[in-house]
Amino acid sequence: MSFEKNPNRHRLIALDHQYVAPAGRVSKFDLVVDHAKDATVWDADGNSYIDFLASASAVNIGHGNPHVVAAIQQQADKLVHYISGYFYHEPAIELAKRLALLAPGNSPKQVSFSTSGSEAAEGIVKFARSYTKRSVILTFQNSWHGTTLGAASLSAIDANMHRDIGPLVPDIHHLPFPDPQKRFPNETLADFSKRYLDDLRDLFQHDIPADQIAAILIEPIQGDAGIITPPNDYIQGLYQLCHDNGILFCTDEINQGFGRSGKMWSIDHFNLEPDLMAVGKSLASGMPLSAVIGKVPIMDSLASPANATTTAANPICCAAGLATLDEVERLNLPQRSQQLGEFAKTQFLELQQDFPIIKQVRMIGLNGGIEFEATKSAFVTALSEYCFEHGLIMISTMDHILRFQPPLVITEEEIKTGIAIIRDGLQKLA
Repeated sequence: MSFEKNPNRHRLIALDHQYVAPAGRVSKFDLVVDHAKDATVWDADGNSYIDFLASASAVNIGHGNPHVVAAIQQQADKLVHYISGYFYHEPAIELAKRLALLAPGNSPKQVSFSTSGSEAAEGIVKFARSYTKRSVILTFQNSWHGTTLGAASLSAIDANMHRDIGPLVPDIHHLPFPDPQKRFPNETLADFSKRYLDDLRDLFQHDIPADQIAAILIEPIQGDAGIITPPNDYIQGLYQLCHDNGILFCTDEINQGFGRSGKMWSIDHFNLEPDLMAVGKSLASGMPLSAVIGKVPIMDSLASPANATTTAANPICCAAGLATLDEVERLNLPQRSQQLGEFAKTQFLELQQDFPIIKQVRMIGLNGGIEFEATKSAFVTALSEYCFEHGLIMISTMDHILRFQPPLVITEEEIKTGIAIIRDGLQKLA
């Protein structure tokens, strides 16, 4: 794979740095995307890359899916936008119905649309507080729920998300996430789960009374933290604690929904029905659309127009969402993700055997965290740069973990080629 070195990307990046505020960027490497198809991306200089990122899990069905593109074009010919907060249009109504029926569990559901995952996370706060008449929201350390003020207050993965913008939204507190890597020596998963749940009970008794807590919001699989799956015993116990104390059990599926983890929703791995759920990213294949999906009595509790915005449920975005759901179903992407994830895990474990610098391979669906020692952040940065310069998009997270989240339509051959690039980088850098 040959790479052109003409200055086009450098010219464009210089313009970006001149006119775009840095707060809106998480700098990785100098990629200027021009176009993309399936699991391949081309830059402004004509170089092609295998995509192991899927636009941060926003294009699960792949880039440029013809059904989605056609739906966008057809809807644009009919209606670009009209405010759905005042009136009605069919794409939003149809999409709301499909999402309500797709949500886990048998309770009747309703949907409230917005434009970003951040807004959906904030929507959970509003609906939960309105329904319970309580104020406290508990989330978890190393969570990413968004960067608007409320969503940033819910998040706890990077201190810069909170630096110099206080005061944050009050009555939001962060619990330690039950990362199984933090078990004591010889501690079973059951004992580990009990210890973390006992700490939560102590919090209720000594610090925050349970009857003041509106909701606990959790990523059933933490994405930006490096694909961390909590023990089943913990999630089941947390669910029971919530319902024993009138606390809403809420999940963030923005990163992990729509087949990413090998199931439609990451909470499906635990066979639980959330009271409220936030979705976004791949909902409309990266078009600006998100939603809160919740049980009807909870959704009915928030009065109009408390969660209405001018561009929510844009008809083009809703048409893209309907087409996306068609493709998730037609291509059976949750099952494909599960099967290809097993293949990818085998490939990465072979890589780990040859390069013990890799500390752990975590994989659930096409959804992986390739973890190195925390002291190896400079090495992991150099490795991701090497991958980029040799035709692979794969970024680091938490400074020392490679994030593996390709489009779910990627092929085995593309996975093998991408991992071969990583292998070459390890050989040259290690």
